[in-house]
Amino acid sequence: MTFTVETDDRLTTIDVTDRIAAAVPDDLESGTCTAFVEHTTAGLVVQENEPRLREDLEAFLADVVPDGGHKHDQLDGNADSHLRATLLGPDVTIPVTDGSPALGRWQSVLLLECDGPRTRTVTVTTVGSTVD
Repeated sequence: MTFTVETDDRLTTIDVTDRIAAAVPDDLESGTCTAFVEHTTAGLVVQENEPRLREDLEAFLADVVPDGGHKHDQLDGNADSHLRATLLGPDVTIPVTDGSPALGRWQSVLLLECDGPRTRTVTVTTVGSTVD
């Protein structure tokens, strides 16, 4: 299953937990769910969906990888976005129990946009045993 996410800012976070959970079949008794963002300038993380923490994540990425001064910028000016996405990774894998992602109390899946605004595509796949 795939879904798209519209982003409004160059560097931002969007909670995609509910959209990933909706992709998990109800009859999947146990297994795993993998979400993968199909882009080189965005990433997925499991983290707390708290507004100040999301701002901290964005500020952290901006501090660790500053804008400008990168060789790839000579092509299209977005090397910082590629480098930030490299730190994040393109996917997360979550256990599934009784048809639902088995996330902890404060865990959410966040898409981190590093080169927006853009339309991002996320693919969700599941494997495991189903209820007979």
